[in-house]
Amino acid sequence: MNIKQIENQYFIHTYKRNNLVIKKAKNQFIWDDKGKKYLDFFSGISVCNVGHCNDFVVKAIKSQADLYMHTSNLYYAPSQIKLGQALAKRTFVGAKIFLSNSGAEANECAIKLARKWGFLNPSKDGSRYEIICFDNSFHGRTMATIAATGQKKFHEYLKPLQEKFVFARFNDIGSVKKLINNKTVAVIVEPIQGEGGIFSADKKFLKDLRILCDKSNILLIFDEIQCGVGRTGRFYAFENYNVKPDIVTIAKSLANGLPLGATIASKKCAGAFVYGDHGSTFGGNPISCAAASSVLKIMTSTFLNNSLKISKYLFSKLETLKIKHSMIKEIRGMGLIIGVDLTVNGKDVVSYCLSKGLIINCTHDTVLRLLPALIITKRDVDTAIEIIDEALTKQA
Repeated sequence: MNIKQIENQYFIHTYKRNNLVIKKAKNQFIWDDKGKKYLDFFSGISVCNVGHCNDFVVKAIKSQADLYMHTSNLYYAPSQIKLGQALAKRTFVGAKIFLSNSGAEANECAIKLARKWGFLNPSKDGSRYEIICFDNSFHGRTMATIAATGQKKFHEYLKPLQEKFVFARFNDIGSVKKLINNKTVAVIVEPIQGEGGIFSADKKFLKDLRILCDKSNILLIFDEIQCGVGRTGRFYAFENYNVKPDIVTIAKSLANGLPLGATIASKKCAGAFVYGDHGSTFGGNPISCAAASSVLKIMTSTFLNNSLKISKYLFSKLETLKIKHSMIKEIRGMGLIIGVDLTVNGKDVVSYCLSKGLIINCTHDTVLRLLPALIITKRDVDTAIEIIDEALTKQA
């Protein structure tokens, strides 16, 4: 049997895989088992932000692997402590860190921490536990994070869902105000909705949300699993808004290909957790932490500014395509998290691009999702635009 037949026989069919068997990857490129080279404009769903097998990251991984790969969170791991310190300093004064394996786990931790804080800081009528989420959001695939996700398709067949998650309209502060009551403990929001189709929060909306949370003494949680770690041209997406959350979650690109999530809490709420309140066997794995520390070192202001220059060039090229192709309704995003909204299903566009050596993705059926590594060049942009142009012409 070939690899596809083996996968079909032995794996639960939760992934609709593309017809691509990956042999190796380097920087912004992937090669298949036949030696064909692909320009990767998806980066493993915004994971390999500094490129596949980045030399600096690989060196850090190998160095740590030579020492040890795992012990336990019952002991001190220098690579883990080093990363936590760097992350805390990069986030906000007094920040505390919890390291996990994934974005869903990072969000689970944020939800759990918020509810514990609500129990310790009750309203006049008792403990607080209700969390305001948003329509069209996506926060993960665990039972709690699915309950917090504002897309009904993820709820199908899984009811009853965990209770006390309520939904407001994204970018509508009035709808948030209507939901606040004496049981409300937190608001969780993505500054840029990724799985929802690349919708950015309005600057005024996030500022008003911060003011409202302060006034009501509730926590503001930013889910930056997809849009954080340099994706918008700043290390955190919230830096583009001049609004700081009480808790921010990151994962995906944090260790550039190794599993690692982080829940970063402000001084206001971090102390709600004490010994035994939360834990993870593999969270903060030493090798993943070594990789993440190298990612943080790479993401200097110069590196991020260069990615912004490429972003502007890519947006300008996409706007040219929009003029040429009437099926492009809108181009959305920030930095190098971009959605191209079409009037037609994007499946065939993605397939054509793959056949021509370009890897992109489609979300919500009609939104082409571009998440290239932050190291792409103008030449890469020109190549991608040429292929997408051909694909759209085929659909006309």
